[in-house]
Amino acid sequence: MIEGVIIKKLNKYSDERGWLTEIYRHDDIDYLPAMTYVSLTKPGVVRGPHEHVYQADAFAFIGPGTFKLHLWDRRKESQTNGKHLEIEVGEDNPSLVIVPPGVVHGYKCSSDIDALSINLPSKLYKGIQKEDDIDEIRWEEKSDSPYIIE
Repeated sequence: MIEGVIIKKLNKYSDERGWLTEIYRHDDIDYLPAMTYVSLTKPGVVRGPHEHVYQADAFAFIGPGTFKLHLWDRRKESQTNGKHLEIEVGEDNPSLVIVPPGVVHGYKCSSDIDALSINLPSKLYKGIQKEDDIDEIRWEEKSDSPYIIE
């Protein structure tokens, strides 16, 4: 594991109508989302890796589709500094993954179908009315990045 990262297995409750899963409950996890968005990723496509200085991300990977999620701890004060974690999440392993600031993260759609992810970040994208700078260090744009998703 990486210090401060929370990985919570999500349960799917199925019946003849389909299924339901609880993604987030404030009485279960001490985390406060500021917004929510859904992202569809095509097979083989990589998103990231990038990191945030102030923002935490809470990703819900529930399907359809699956991802290989990569996390790298860059925080100097962390006991897991330098550690890399790779996990498969999504349809076969529905999970909520909370990534704290300073942890580089990215994922690749590893299924042969489009995959959905939901993000509940702790900060508004570009702040109120989208007037602030973006809180991202985009490692995928750096040719000498040590953070590679194959």
